[in-house]
Amino acid sequence: MVNFGKKLTADQVPEWRGYYINYKLMKKKVKQYGQQLQQGEKDRRRVLKDFSKMLDDQIEKIVLFLLEQQGMLASRIEKLGKQRAILAEQPDISGIADLREAYREVGLDLIKLLKFVDLNATGIRKILKKFDKRFSYRFTDYYVSSRSNHPYSQLQQVFKHVGVGAVVGALSRNLVDLQERQGSYLSIYDQPTTALKDPIIDMINSSVDKLTRSTNFLRFLGQHALIAHEESPSTAGEEEIEDQKYHFISLMLNLVNTFLYMVNTYIIVPTADDYSVSLGAASTVCGVVIGSMAVAQIFSSVYFSAWSNKSYFRPLVFSSIVLFLGNVCYAMAYDMNSLTVLIVGRLLCGLGSARAVNRRYISDCVPARIRMQASAGFVSASALGMACGPALAGLLQWRFKIYMVTFSQSTLPGWLMAVAWLLYLVWLCITFKEPNRADEVNDTPQNPVSGQRVDIEQVENGLAHPLLGDSEAKQNDEDDDEEEDDSEECAQDSRKPATSIGSAYRLLTPSVKVQLLIYFMLKYAMEILLSESSVITNHYFKWDTSAVAIFLAVLGLTVLPINAVVGTYISNMFEDRQLLMASQIMLLVGIVFSFKVTSTYSVAQYVISALVTFVSAEVLEGVNLSLLSSVMSSRLSRGTYNGGLLSTEAGTLARVVADCTITGAGYLGIGSLLNVTLLPSLVICAVSIACTFLTYNSLF
Repeated sequence: MVNFGKKLTADQVPEWRGYYINYKLMKKKVKQYGQQLQQGEKDRRRVLKDFSKMLDDQIEKIVLFLLEQQGMLASRIEKLGKQRAILAEQPDISGIADLREAYREVGLDLIKLLKFVDLNATGIRKILKKFDKRFSYRFTDYYVSSRSNHPYSQLQQVFKHVGVGAVVGALSRNLVDLQERQGSYLSIYDQPTTALKDPIIDMINSSVDKLTRSTNFLRFLGQHALIAHEESPSTAGEEEIEDQKYHFISLMLNLVNTFLYMVNTYIIVPTADDYSVSLGAASTVCGVVIGSMAVAQIFSSVYFSAWSNKSYFRPLVFSSIVLFLGNVCYAMAYDMNSLTVLIVGRLLCGLGSARAVNRRYISDCVPARIRMQASAGFVSASALGMACGPALAGLLQWRFKIYMVTFSQSTLPGWLMAVAWLLYLVWLCITFKEPNRADEVNDTPQNPVSGQRVDIEQVENGLAHPLLGDSEAKQNDEDDDEEEDDSEECAQDSRKPATSIGSAYRLLTPSVKVQLLIYFMLKYAMEILLSESSVITNHYFKWDTSAVAIFLAVLGLTVLPINAVVGTYISNMFEDRQLLMASQIMLLVGIVFSFKVTSTYSVAQYVISALVTFVSAEVLEGVNLSLLSSVMSSRLSRGTYNGGLLSTEAGTLARVVADCTITGAGYLGIGSLLNVTLLPSLVICAVSIACTFLTYNSLF
């Protein structure tokens, strides 16, 4: 991966070279400040003041040039508008075509300006991150809060590109209008089909989307998956390699695995309390029954993530076999009258959790151009499985025996999932295609003489010479060292994955730790709500299994519509950090409203509070994982101990703690169960809000 300094130099518009951020100088200054602090030449306060002024000067240079260019574009559009008005009165096909070309030239210049802003915004973010890393100081918090909230903020001009939107809107509207006008003057023989949208408009919109990080529904769903997405476009060679590794049926098998596992997780929730009672245990033991799957998943996520370094097919086969056996044990526990067999069955199901493999397959084997769609499919499959599980449990209301084997509402979920995993295993063995891993070993060839790595493009262009003169080689080495010194973007530092839990933990900044805490909190709150629903509703409202199943299915079905609204509209109106804080507050409100504080507890209070809690948690999950992917080190985007594994472990641990809390609270009596289990949710949520407030300015 090319480091940012080289990318900035390569992508600059030559005539604008003096107006870009001087990233090389800023890097030198950061290194120089570090040396001055060590030698006692400057104190920390003076360093912060000097660096702030230098960065202010750089941003002012960028903004003034940006405003100048915006004015020039606006002036050109205004002049073209006068020509358009004349053509409206005296139509001329050739004149319209010429005017359209003039607008397209303005569009191309606008795209250059948008890329100019994008490069500088990236440079500012990276130099702030570098400064924080060098001095172990949250300077970004101070700088962003003091500059972006100021009424005369120049930083907002860069990150919010104030004014550019008006130019984009005017240009797009005029291009569309001209295209429609031109089409109205041509016959069907000249233009037999409906005029297509001018490609320049798509190019402009693409540049704007990249700059603003605007999130449509698809992208918002994809962010739930926390799957690595490349920031820089792939080369033709990389795309060819990706296409060779990609196999549509194999991707579908991974998505079906995700769907079936989520169905398997939640299909027992409506009946787990009755099953526990039928085996002689208390109804609240359902917490242990449900949570045992999560306990095993804590360990399975690690070994499946490591296994996926070598194969995808074998882990999926192993997962299917273990899940088949686990569901058979779960179903047979009734006739064996053994709570132990029941729990062992759920533990086996947890050991078969291959979600780490599913994530890893999408990240490594799906081409970058469709990886976001695949990520959205992963999240959608999870959401549908979450809704279908309880719904299926509500339908399995039969009771009969075949050869001394009992089939009832308690055992049928196990038998149904065992058959489903057996059919899946057959499909998997017949159609799955293991991707070629030969290209993953060495991405860059080595120089056969020196043993050093050689850039592929240089080899192709005939520029890589193994016998460089000593002086040239030394100079090149010095230049490379100067550019890549202490850069988190160079291959040895930023692309090397974490090799252990300890090394992964050391890469966690305060912002990342807070996001993982939030993820733990929301999963804890959701697990409490879902796992104890059958016990609570039966105790207070006398709901049967069908009623509980319908309630849980309705909750699950809200996932996709809510994500559609948030991803399409709300996320484009507010910043992620604003949504993060608002959704946490709403989740807190839902938890508070769930407490039983009077002698009566109504269905309306329970249902409304559950909806507020669940919907807020779903919104929070998407925003949380979106921010987590942006603040997490790039070293956690690959390897066994990746960001997806860390978030999965945090969420799974939360489920384990929540289910243990339900079982423990059951010893105090079912009457106290609701308030006792909600209290930890309330405390953790309040703590996460406080931590978010402390790190709010670093979520930029």
